[in-house]
Formats: sequence, structure tokens, C-alpha cells
Amino acid sequence: MANPSSTIPLLFLTIALLIAAINDIRFHKIPNWLTLTIVIAGILYHTTMKGFTGFLFSVGGVGVGIAALIIPYLFKGTGAGDVKLMGAVGGFLGPKGTFIAFLSTSIIGGIYAIVLLALHGFLKETAKRYGSIIKTFILTRNFIYIPPSKNEQKPKLCYGIAIALGTLISVAFGIKM
Repeated sequence: MANPSSTIPLLFLTIALLIAAINDIRFHKIPNWLTLTIVIAGILYHTTMKGFTGFLFSVGGVGVGIAALIIPYLFKGTGAGDVKLMGAVGGFLGPKGTFIAFLSTSIIGGIYAIVLLALHGFLKETAKRYGSIIKTFILTRNFIYIPPSKNEQKPKLCYGIAIALGTLISVAFGIKM
């Protein structure tokens, strides 16, 4: 990121993602004022730098970010704040950058979930359950979901952490603002 004009938005996005991650850890919420501020800042930055083309770039990124997490949200796999945060990231990264950040976020989120399950002692039980689901599918060609037992409680996953890390990793590896 050698371009000085991209240093300030990168710094802004980094601080905003850090605030989002901390809020998610402490309160299990990502505040609307934060995601809206990020969206507006991203749109203003790109519109100021490149006019209407920059505006379309930024708004397209917001759309991709929201689209990336809307289905998991509808199935209660993530929270609304996570969807809005991914959309806010899109305001800075544009459509392609947001999609790459989403892929990076997904990898980080998967690793995070596995580590969290292991730390809380649920990894073995969860692996057995999903192994049974896969085995049943292979043998019968029927997908039969086996819900977790009452003893197997899900630890709270703060996906804002994964979004922050995934986005910053994707930016560090060459996504241009």
C-alpha cells in the first residue's frame, strides 16, 4: 500500500474493524453507528477520489458484502451486525476486494470456530456428530441432520473478529482501496 492517499482510509478501516471486534467480544453486538459510519466514510472517500465511478465502486462493494452474509443471517448462522459490518467493509474495498475479504474471513472464521470448539471441549462431540451425518449421507444418499445433544452447547462465536482479521489479511496481501 505505497500510495499515500490510501494510507488514511486503511488506517480508518483498521481502527473501525478493531472497534467492531472489541464490541463484538464485549457486548456480542456490532453497533449500527459504527457500521453506518464506515459505509459513509467509504462512499465519501471513493466518490471524492474518483467521482461517480468511485461511488458505484463503493456502493457495489456494500452490496457484495451484504449479499455474502445475508443467507447465513437468514438461517441464524450470523448476526445482523456481522452482515452490516461486511457491507461496511465493502464500502472501502469495492466488489472484488469485498469478495476476497469475505473468502479470507470465511477461512479465518472456520479456524476460529474449530479453535473455540476445541477450547470448550466440544470438538470431539461435534466431529462425531458430523461424521455420523456424512456417513449416513454416503450410505443412504439421504441428508439427515443430527442436532446437538443438550450437553453439547455451542460457544458464542464473535464473527466480528473473523471479519476484522479476514479483511485486514486480504488487504495486507494486496487488495487495493
